[in-house]
Amino acid sequence: MKKTFNLKIDGKHPERLLEAIKHEIRKYLARERRKPLPKGADFWDFDCRFGASEETAEAVRVGAITELINASAASGAEQFYIELLARPGQRVLKTPVVSYDKAE
Repeated sequence: MKKTFNLKIDGKHPERLLEAIKHEIRKYLARERRKPLPKGADFWDFDCRFGASEETAEAVRVGAITELINASAASGAEQFYIELLARPGQRVLKTPVVSYDKAE
């Protein structure tokens, strides 16, 4: 999904418009996560970019999207750009940390 959302549309209440935008993004994420995974993949990961326009968009985490949308609306921005690209991800196992205490 590569899309520019307008936050100010004549005849629409800004708060309802904001919630509709968030709903559309959540719906897109859920739809992408339901797709069958390719072999060797454990989950769907997302490359995300967010900004006032496509040229100024920066990489962000998926979990930070809602806060960024709220901050953009609170600052009085007219629009924002969001890019969500799904890619298969593979879990990386962490190696346990072994500590050797000298217990005598």
